[in-house]
Amino acid sequence: MAKQSIFGRISTLLRANINSMLDSAEDPQKMLDQLVRDFTNSIADAESAIAETIGNLRLLERDHEEDLQEATEWGNKALAASKKADQLRSAGSTADADKFDNLAKIALQRQIGSEREAKAVEPTIESQTEIVAKLKDGLNGMKQKLEQLKSKRSELLARAKTAEAQVKVHDAVKSIDVLDPTSELGRFEDKVRRQEALAAGKEELAASSLDAQFNALEDVGELTEVEARLAELKAGASAPSRQAIDAPTAPYTP
Repeated sequence: MAKQSIFGRISTLLRANINSMLDSAEDPQKMLDQLVRDFTNSIADAESAIAETIGNLRLLERDHEEDLQEATEWGNKALAASKKADQLRSAGSTADADKFDNLAKIALQRQIGSEREAKAVEPTIESQTEIVAKLKDGLNGMKQKLEQLKSKRSELLARAKTAEAQVKVHDAVKSIDVLDPTSELGRFEDKVRRQEALAAGKEELAASSLDAQFNALEDVGELTEVEARLAELKAGASAPSRQAIDAPTAPYTP
């Protein structure tokens, strides 16, 4: 019963469609890990069952061989006893001849019994040989599928690691994308631009204030000059101008 159970498990696992199982699995890696464990355990159980079946088959074959050997030996003994009986009967010893003929008959009976035992076990040996062959084929198939599973697992893990690395690279690139206003660098650049605009505004404001001051100074200077000329005009009206004083006196003409 245990052997049939092992054989059934082998058949079930060999019929398993790995790709469809992975497609329906929520976590393919966990599914593969579980399948690898199941196959490994089933292979170990199958190897134990097959080893036991092979051992029993070899015992049957050995018993069969021994039955055949015994049949041959009893046949030889029957032949020897028959020849001895013929010799004694030729020599006139009928009683002794009958005795050896009886021994020959007993040997023949033993020969027939051994042959029957050998023949009776032959169907069992044949069926067990077929079972062992199927189990060996199934075991080899399981081992090949286990290697396929391991290869699939390695491929899946490699793909998962590649995908993970691609996601990390994408996130890293996105985090330093200067065109992304939501990124830290984008916010920092915006802050710097606002500070630069503020500085430019202050500079412009300071420049306009300075121009106003210079304009005020020019206005003051112009007013001062106007006042000076007005004072000069007033002074000229009440006293001779400096040009009149400084001019040379004309000679007296009688």
